[in-house]
Amino acid sequence: MRPGLHFFPLAAPILGALLLAAVLLLAMIEVQVIGYAYEKVGIGHRQAFAFLLLSLLGSYINIPVGELPAEHVVSGQEITAFGMRWVIPMVENWPGTVIAVNVGGAVLPVLLSGYLLLRTGLWVRGAVAFAIVAAVVHALARPVPGVGIAVPTLVPPLVAAGAALLLAPRTAPALAYVAGSLGTLVGADLMNLGKLQGLGAPVASIGGAGTFDGIFLTGILAVLLA
Repeated sequence: MRPGLHFFPLAAPILGALLLAAVLLLAMIEVQVIGYAYEKVGIGHRQAFAFLLLSLLGSYINIPVGELPAEHVVSGQEITAFGMRWVIPMVENWPGTVIAVNVGGAVLPVLLSGYLLLRTGLWVRGAVAFAIVAAVVHALARPVPGVGIAVPTLVPPLVAAGAALLLAPRTAPALAYVAGSLGTLVGADLMNLGKLQGLGAPVASIGGAGTFDGIFLTGILAVLLA
């Protein structure tokens, strides 16, 4: 295991705030303030809370898939952009920018999105909503030195929610999650891989720093739509 490859992408106060939001959401469901909304998303509410928790924990794990040519990299800092604080790990003798896939922000959301598409059959409307989110996110995504590609936190969940409510009101929660998660990963990260060179990020993680917060909030908003 290479030191510096695995780290939480968000600063501790923001990571704690996301965890608190997930706990409060579970409490609201348990006392039936918003009902058993998770059932409409496609999974049981306790299982969905466990998924959110796993996503937070999984954001620590990056799976390396490639490297960019050696360059000077930023190390051991916290970078603020779009009102969020992202962590840059402390590294020494780093080869360049490691391209990785984040477990909590990419692997788990892709798996859940695939399950929801199979369960709901929203292939066509899912493709349309995905394209809308990907286009908007790509237009707003910006390269951030030391971090990689970042997007405004609230854009993915809000655009996904709007598209889902227009295209499939009865299954909006599931569609919002699929479009928000996949649209962000493609529109922000995959479509901007060519902009990573020269940013000095030790780890450029798909679904990690820069996009994880938007993807995580998409899951929370999907529940509130139910």
